[in-house]
Amino acid sequence: MIDLKALRADPDSYRRSQQARGEDPLAVDAVLTADAANRAGLVEFEALRAEQKALGKRIGPLQGAAKRGDEQAQAELSDLMAEAADLAERAKSAEARSREAEAALAAAALVPSNLISPDAPVGGEEDFTVVAEVGTPRDFGADGFEPRDHVELGMLLGAIDVERAAKVSGSRFFYLTGPGALLELALLNLAMAKAVANGFVPVIPPALVQPAAMAGTGFLGQAAENVYRLEADDMYLVGTAEVPLAGDAATSNELPVGFAGLAVVLLFIAAVAVTAAPLARRLHAWRERRSLRRSACAPHPRRPWWLVRRGPRRHRAHTG
Repeated sequence: MIDLKALRADPDSYRRSQQARGEDPLAVDAVLTADAANRAGLVEFEALRAEQKALGKRIGPLQGAAKRGDEQAQAELSDLMAEAADLAERAKSAEARSREAEAALAAAALVPSNLISPDAPVGGEEDFTVVAEVGTPRDFGADGFEPRDHVELGMLLGAIDVERAAKVSGSRFFYLTGPGALLELALLNLAMAKAVANGFVPVIPPALVQPAAMAGTGFLGQAAENVYRLEADDMYLVGTAEVPLAGDAATSNELPVGFAGLAVVLLFIAAVAVTAAPLARRLHAWRERRSLRRSACAPHPRRPWWLVRRGPRRHRAHTG
């Protein structure tokens, strides 16, 4: 979610961020316009509510005097009651407009992507920055060895079965079998053990969440086309363990908290042209171990959490 206070203070940073992502910078201006309308609507409604309270204080004593037969108080009371009825109608209309403005702001704030890190390179997957190289790249040609990719190796070892998965689930799915299944379990156990050793609490979260959890972690709005939704129940399949973990952390009274979640990731990724192996492209489902920490920093009451996604920065490791 967008930090509105930060966006108001420095909208140009958000415009530049949108441009760097190849997205529309005018989305930032739309948020600012909606934010101004929302604040103006709230001020109008609160002013009318203050008038109502002040008028109520005047009406009370007059009602008592009118009951005792004070004709002047009765006449004043009649005028004030008519004014109160008109004020109530105006306040009701102002409240409706304020709610509409708040909803419009919430919708507008879902459009811009999160602010990018200033050191993130501009571009796509091919524009990454190498942070460090560990080891020396092996010259396979000089060794007379032709390396195989992970799919070939997995199929030869009986660890990956793409053909069976295609029959059952369609393209871009796979079975992990035998050593492949054991390897995944071992890697997940290793990752979870590392997280626990660093103070995280292991969690296997729900795979279905309500819309508020998806919206709070930025998976609706511009990212809505990539998530699976169960329309009959108005619930979503999680696109990452961050979603249920952040939803839980946002309501926790025990801070700081640190969770290590294990989840099946379910995302709809549009098909892309690739020249690499069949599983080198994006998949629709996989498992992950994701960590999340939340400190005692007070969040915005209407926007309890947001996550900042960084651009591609990679480490390269070479093995012999």
